Amino acid sequence: MLNLILSGRNVSSSTLSDFAYLSAVDEYTDSVVYKKLSGLGFEKRHRFSATLKRLSAMEYGHYRFWNRYCPERKIGVSNLKVYFIIFLRLILGVTFAVKFLERNEMSTIKKYKEVARLIPQRDRAQFRKMVADEVEHENIFAGQFDEPQIKYISFIVLGLADALVEIAGIHAGSLGIYNSTELAGLAGIIAGAAASIAMASAAYAQAKTGFKGSPTLSAIYTGISYFFTAVILATPYFLTKIMVDALTASLLLAVVLIAFISFYGSIISGGAFRKDFIEITSIMFGATVALYLIGTVIRYLVGISI
Repeated sequence: MLNLILSGRNVSSSTLSDFAYLSAVDEYTDSVVYKKLSGLGFEKRHRFSATLKRLSAMEYGHYRFWNRYCPERKIGVSNLKVYFIIFLRLILGVTFAVKFLERNEMSTIKKYKEVARLIPQRDRAQFRKMVADEVEHENIFAGQFDEPQIKYISFIVLGLADALVEIAGIHAGSLGIYNSTELAGLAGIIAGAAASIAMASAAYAQAKTGFKGSPTLSAIYTGISYFFTAVILATPYFLTKIMVDALTASLLLAVVLIAFISFYGSIISGGAFRKDFIEITSIMFGATVALYLIGTVIRYLVGISI
């Protein structure tokens, strides 16, 4: 909407009023979100609460700045956005919630700079301070949310991604060897248990070489995420007797998990969701096809099926 407002060549006071209204709504909503987050039980017991209150006060100041250009228009709060961010906080943590809320910060800063020429001279010093606040949000505030799972996110993603590729491939290879879906599912779980131990051991060794965290926790996060993924992918094989249906359902679950870890990673680290999603999905399906062909060839050559 702001882009549409700024796209016209003839900029007027009505344009500033419209821009200010939309900006005031966004800033006020963000202020309410941060205030509610600061009052949650976990944040109240940690220094996160003070940071969130400071963010809330800053956003409220931005709201008051924009509101002076549209005083006749009522500024409301998007309750859907407020409760959605709180939901993200409860499920995925405060760091994810804050970074999700601030993910379009650079776009906002660019729009503010585009409208700078409309700001009256008397308000420009305050406007520049507000833009500086927006620039510093991520560097000053978001970095303070050092939840344990964020420090170990790379190990969690490692376990998930490896399991998605390897277990999906094992199940596809089973399609050419096993006649029983239960046996195929069990094979995936057993392989997942063995591989999770191996992955945990590798993560432990890796964390001991320069990682600023606990090698033990690194191993635990990696092993649990791997085994959890293996169980999720194996579940459809115990719910149907039709091998193709089980494999299809398992692959769909794998795609959902890939979408989740790609989205989570894009918010936490600022990576490209589409690029990561396509890469991991392509590798998984490539491994699935290759191991299905290998399993089929083995069954044909040795004449053994179970």
